[in-house]
Amino acid sequence: MLGDRLWLSRSCNDLLAGAISLVAQSAARFSAGGLVPIADSPAPILRNGGFVRHYLPFFCRGLIDRAVQKLRLGRRPFYWQVAYRLIDGPGVAETGQLDGTPFTVLPDDGQRFYADPFVIERDGRHYLFVEEFPYATGRGVISVAELGDDGTFGAPRVVLEEAHHLSYPQVFAHAGEIFMIPESGAARELVLYRAAQFPDRWVRDTVLMTDKDFNDATLLESDGRFWLFGTERFGYGSASDTMTVYSARALRGPWIGHALNPVAVDHSAARPGGAFIRWGDAPVLPVQNGSRAYGGGLGLMRLDRLDDFDVRFAPPHPIGPGPAWARAGIHTLNRAGNVEVVDSAG
Repeated sequence: MLGDRLWLSRSCNDLLAGAISLVAQSAARFSAGGLVPIADSPAPILRNGGFVRHYLPFFCRGLIDRAVQKLRLGRRPFYWQVAYRLIDGPGVAETGQLDGTPFTVLPDDGQRFYADPFVIERDGRHYLFVEEFPYATGRGVISVAELGDDGTFGAPRVVLEEAHHLSYPQVFAHAGEIFMIPESGAARELVLYRAAQFPDRWVRDTVLMTDKDFNDATLLESDGRFWLFGTERFGYGSASDTMTVYSARALRGPWIGHALNPVAVDHSAARPGGAFIRWGDAPVLPVQNGSRAYGGGLGLMRLDRLDDFDVRFAPPHPIGPGPAWARAGIHTLNRAGNVEVVDSAG
């Protein structure tokens, strides 16, 4: 998944680093006897006129687009928006479309943006957890807003801040307590936080992993065992296209990497984009589609096999556009009760 397609040097570095992950994945599956043949791809279409003829117009358009975006956003270097809606019945996960009741944008003051929404229902109230990114600090923190009686969320307030960037505040209940596993790959660690006083006070409960750049860790409990799915950056390259899986007998660990890690290298079906969803007995993972751009789309991918010997997903079903959220893409999808939340690049 290329974060910047405009500058060739960055793109080539990411591609070469991704190739290393692909070789590692193939070697792991070969040694486990798990390699399967794939159908031959059609011959690539060779464009006439050469590389320079096609790249230069793309490069010029890209520079113009970025200049226009910077002028449109003012001093914002980049921008994300969170939105929510109250619905009864099927939502995006069931219909596969951004249709139905329109989403309401969570407003910001122009000095920050909100992203990575997770929602939890507690004692009859709904709480929205987000990454809050103040431009002044350039470092994400975790904030929360409560759904009011009028059906709207107020301004989020900061509830968790560290010396490093935090995002993807996956919040969940377990054994009568509330926990959170936010992304903290910038610190090369993954930490389980526990609510000492929900939703405002959180304490570091357990360091689950160290010395790993593990992104958007998404929890699944299955048959009395805990699993974490996320993308992992190995040295250089993208943090979004190489899926690894870890498991533990208890929430606090110890966590052990899967024998086939990395289990997938894919720009359109590797990085989680929300908590697991249940379709009957089958768990379904929202996954980011970065084939066009980071945050450009989301798919729903059914987990078909999960054990010590293999991890296999069905092909993702892309979420289609619709009038309920008229943005270029979708980046995260979550729901609790009748509250559904999404986000995308502004």
